[in-house]
Amino acid sequence: MSHDEPRDGDGGPRRYDAGVSASTAPLKVLVYSDDVNTRQQVILALGRRPHPDLPELEYVEVATQPVVLTNVDAGGLDLLILDGEAVPSGGLGIAKQLKDEIYECPPVVVLTGRPQDAWLATWSRAEAAVPHPLDPLQLSEAVVTLLRGRVPATTS
Repeated sequence: MSHDEPRDGDGGPRRYDAGVSASTAPLKVLVYSDDVNTRQQVILALGRRPHPDLPELEYVEVATQPVVLTNVDAGGLDLLILDGEAVPSGGLGIAKQLKDEIYECPPVVVLTGRPQDAWLATWSRAEAAVPHPLDPLQLSEAVVTLLRGRVPATTS
């Protein structure tokens, strides 16, 4: 199936199946960059559990655009972190493509080259942007904010 064909058989838009079925289920986060060091910086900055209100994170590391598209098409992801500086396919363009093609696409954090590139994140329709060099606190804040909307509220 190509990226622009509907996943369902009725000709409607592809639907995205979120991975959280219970508040204790791990949240799946796709981290895309052609640079293994950037992927590791993201994972180290966030850790297994960036906030006590959230379940643990499970990471899917991806180095190429086709593998990003395959993983998003398969569903089950709660957040995408895309490196805008990746080559040959930058995360900003991938974010725009996913937001245009995937119905109920998971939230996206783009890593921009510099703070002045935040306007590109707006163009790409990403929900958040964090500039290089990565600030672990800024990245965690963006990720926690977006993931809170993916976890059912619990009452005490």
